[in-house]
Amino acid sequence: MTISIAMTQVGDIPAKDSEVQRLIEKYTNTKLDIQWIPNAAYNDKINVMIASNDMPKMVKVQYNPTIVSSLRSDQFWEIGPYLKDYKNLSAQNKQFYENISVDGKIYGVPNFSDMGRAAIVYRKDWLDNLGLKLPTTIDEWYNVLKAMTLNDPDKNGKNDTYGLWLFKKYNEGAYSLTTRLATSLGAPNKWAVDKDGNFTPEFMTKEYNDVLKLLKRLYDEKLINQDFAVFDSTEAEKMFDSGRAGIRIAVAQNGKSQADRTSKTDPKAVVDVEPIRGPQGIRVSGEPGNSGFYVFPKSSVKTEAELRKPLAFEDKMMDPEMANLLTRGVENKHYVKTSDNKSEYKDFTGFQREVKPYRDNFPYVEGYNNLPLKDTPIGEKGVNIAKENTKYVVPNPALILTSATYNDRGGNWIK
Repeated sequence: MTISIAMTQVGDIPAKDSEVQRLIEKYTNTKLDIQWIPNAAYNDKINVMIASNDMPKMVKVQYNPTIVSSLRSDQFWEIGPYLKDYKNLSAQNKQFYENISVDGKIYGVPNFSDMGRAAIVYRKDWLDNLGLKLPTTIDEWYNVLKAMTLNDPDKNGKNDTYGLWLFKKYNEGAYSLTTRLATSLGAPNKWAVDKDGNFTPEFMTKEYNDVLKLLKRLYDEKLINQDFAVFDSTEAEKMFDSGRAGIRIAVAQNGKSQADRTSKTDPKAVVDVEPIRGPQGIRVSGEPGNSGFYVFPKSSVKTEAELRKPLAFEDKMMDPEMANLLTRGVENKHYVKTSDNKSEYKDFTGFQREVKPYRDNFPYVEGYNNLPLKDTPIGEKGVNIAKENTKYVVPNPALILTSATYNDRGGNWIK
């Protein structure tokens, strides 16, 4: 069967006859017709598709007002009643599905992810050169970022570094840099709710405003890049890769890939990852537990029988064969099995280039149906931080609350 899919471009677009795609198609008995959409234009492109009702069989979307409104308009299949028929999809934590529910109904299959992934990925060698430690207060953040910008942390004799390289969407969504930093310092995660059920938005708290003042001060003093408004997040990552930036607040597991890429520019670079700590210790803004979810348009999936085909495809992608392919790659090419029945990366750079575009777009849960990973120290550290962070997650109490006004106009407010 042919399955058409709209999903996010991650890195370079793989060739249609790539080895990874051929293996997926063979195992799932499908022919994939993938439309790779750049991240910067993704939501706008999906909104046009929905408005025109011209969509592929599977569409990766984000939980936002436009999508919520579309789900309520009967354009997509409600899949909740069918999940019990798929062993892998139904085996996952119900919270994953509840976090994308609309009026108690489930319309999609999440791209599962840890709910407490935020961490600091940083140039440890820069901090050591400056004689500084990771910041835990607003003043320390200013001092560290200023020193990384002005005090030649890479010792190359040039004024060519920033502590933080900002990008245009730094303050959007569940992965907002501002929210992550403010939460670590004591702010709520998007909203605070008191015992009487009264909600207070994060921007009305002192900690959040302290972060805004910090960013303004950094900008005014030219301690962050002045052209951040035109930078995509992937371009900002490249600045870290090339030794131009010292700190990222990112996904803990990204520490390994960041270290790998940075080493290509500077083999002596030391990249490390640590939990985000503040005056109260570790506090992590809880995430929805997905990097988007797939919905199934009724305009292109006409019947229940047709719906079961892409659902079966998603379920098969979590079988051991596919779970290992998505998370480890091709055996003896990207990874090898160890004597204690673990997996060890053989070509992680190749994995990032050839496998990651698919891994980031299909469902998997680390530790479910895949081989345990024997990794580099920073790789294992990142995985452990994401797991441990679950203990310190600050949830967003308004994650799936409904508001007619927000659903109608919120898409404009958040841009």
